[in-house]
Amino acid sequence: MENRVFFPQAALDEWIVDGSVELHGGELTVLSAGRQYRLAEAVYVLRDVSGTGDTHELVGLVKARAYLEQLGAELVETSMLIGDSAYDVEPGWLGIPAVAFADFAASDACKEACARSGMPQPTAEEDVLSKLLAGAA
Repeated sequence: MENRVFFPQAALDEWIVDGSVELHGGELTVLSAGRQYRLAEAVYVLRDVSGTGDTHELVGLVKARAYLEQLGAELVETSMLIGDSAYDVEPGWLGIPAVAFADFAASDACKEACARSGMPQPTAEEDVLSKLLAGAA
């Protein structure tokens, strides 16, 4: 299975404003590395707040909004209801790499973006993401 990354909405908003990422046509680009991710709306399920227990076994997981709606979920901002169960969630986006990491790392786009940003050539997906999280992107 390919790596997937959860991008919280609040962080994504901040990165767009500070110019660390660009968003076009459902695709996110980390500018310092030229890495692209296809996005799908998702939530990170933080906790069960209904007291009925996590009957759907969702706490701690990131799930696509479309999947949750198929389960009958109603999502409003940071809350989700499924039947009698209520959850706190963090809204955001599920990012799926547009190409395999090895292909990305060997690409001219990666090499050019790293040269422009002064970022060393990434050796793993985590390199791209750690620079973004550290604010160096």
